Order: sequence, then C-alpha cells, then structure tokens
Amino acid sequence: MSRHRVALLTGTLAFYLAIVWAVVTTSWLVRLDWQVMFFRPYQQWQGIHWFVDYYVVLGQRGPTAVMVAAWLGWRSWRQHTLRPLLTLGTVLLLLNISVGAAKLGMGRLGPHYATTIGSNEMGLGGDIFPSGHTANAVVTWGILAYLASTPRARRWLSAISAVTSLGVGMATVYLGTHWLSDVLLGWAAGLLVLLALPWCEPLIARAEVELFDLRDRWRARKAATAPAPTPAPAGSPVLLTPRTTAQDEASHEPAARSPRAPVYLAPGPHTARSERTPVTPVGSRRPPHPDRVSRGAPASARPVAGG
Repeated sequence: MSRHRVALLTGTLAFYLAIVWAVVTTSWLVRLDWQVMFFRPYQQWQGIHWFVDYYVVLGQRGPTAVMVAAWLGWRSWRQHTLRPLLTLGTVLLLLNISVGAAKLGMGRLGPHYATTIGSNEMGLGGDIFPSGHTANAVVTWGILAYLASTPRARRWLSAISAVTSLGVGMATVYLGTHWLSDVLLGWAAGLLVLLALPWCEPLIARAEVELFDLRDRWRARKAATAPAPTPAPAGSPVLLTPRTTAQDEASHEPAARSPRAPVYLAPGPHTARSERTPVTPVGSRRPPHPDRVSRGAPASARPVAGG
C-alpha cells in the first residue's frame, strides 16, 4: 500500500461515511433524491429506455462475473498462474460481504416502494442502499485495470471502467430503481473494495502456492496408484528390429544393396551368338529304321532289282 493509495482510501472512506450521515439525518441529499424521483427520467426520455434496459446489465453480478471470469481464466491458462482468478474471487467476496452487510443493516426502501414523501425510508426492511449494481460495476470492471500488465493498459482500463460504472449508476436512477444517494454510496463502496485489495495480496499468493502443491500431490498419488504394465508371457515371440549403423541413422536412408544380375542372363560373361559353339544333340530324335542311313555315313551301292 503506497501513500497515495492510503490517502485515496482514507478520502473514499470519509466520503462513504458522509453520504450515510447525510441520508440518516434527512439532509438536502434526501430532498434531492425525491426531486429526481418526481422528475421521472424514464418518462422524460422514453426513446432511450430500450438501450438503458440492456446497458444496466453491465452492473448485474451474474453476467458480468461470468464474462470477466472467462477472460481472467484464459489469462491464467496462458500465464500458468492462478492469481487473476483468485483475485477476482477475493474481490467478489469482499464486495458481497461489505455491500450486503450495509444493505441489510440500513434497510432502506427504493423509490418504487417509498411510503412517506420527504423521508429517508431507512430501517424499513429494504435492501437498496448502497446500489449493488453500481458497486458491482466498479469492482468487476475495475479488476481488469487492477490486473493490467502495462501502465498504458491500466490507464485505459481504468478510464473505461470508470465510465462504465458511472453509466450503470445513472441507468438505475433513470429507471427509478435507486435513489441518487444510493448510486453515490455504491461508487464509494466499490472503490473501497478495490483500494483495500492490495492488503489481500499475501493471502492470494499463499492460496496459489497451496493450490499448486495440492495439484502436485494429487498427480504424484495418481501416478503411484497407476497399474504397472503386465510382462509378456514366457514363450511368446519377440519382435526384433534390424540394427542400423550410425551412418544410416544420420542419413535416414536405407543401406545400398549390391547390384544383382537379371535372372535371364547367364552368370558368366555374355558372348555374341556367332561366337558360341554349336551343340549337337546326343542321339537321334527319330525312331530307328533298318533302311535309314545315318547322316555322314558313306553311301553304299544299292542292289539292282529286276532281271
């Protein structure tokens, strides 16, 4: 907590207490609340009623918490840290405790349920003071500026969150669901939660370490209880992979095979057809005949037939 933040926290707390005192004592602020209520802004500017109905959702706790949690969850996954989500959970817890206790403790009724004109409507069982929509808009959108990673992004997000929360507060006054003093106290309540958040940083860091240790122990226990691989039964065939040399592994190419002669060629040197020695078949393929003379034998004199 820097001195500047402590001074800002002290000033916001003084403003918070001043608003509460002004409403409790039914001062000029309560008279201003009634004047704005009788003015009925939703009837004066009916053309923007549809837009305000949608815009005021930016202050509802459910939709805004889901949107911001989705963004911070993605940041936690990218940065491998739980700090964004833990910070959001812490700030929403502080908001619910502080604003909820103030609402129930003061019990103020809203403009639509007011009973006596000019009264502060305090202690009548209501839950309208301070404005929950306004405080939630300040905290939910302000946490994005609080967790910004660069000073430039922090300035831009701070301006955007301030304008958004200001618009949400004015939207509730326009719709007649809150007094003007409810909105003023809601701004102060949300700002107090954001300013007090650095005091919770050691607790957030300790919770992150504990959660990571719990995750590591769970993973180690799961790995220890995992079933061991079953050994192969005796006598089962074993698949062997061929060994490769270092040169083959480096080049990732199969070893070259020795050239092999085609099967239709003789294993010896090839000669031309004219140089080959003629082969005479052994024996004759024709059946023997007494009158047939073998090839190459000398011709004998044939007998002369007749007289």
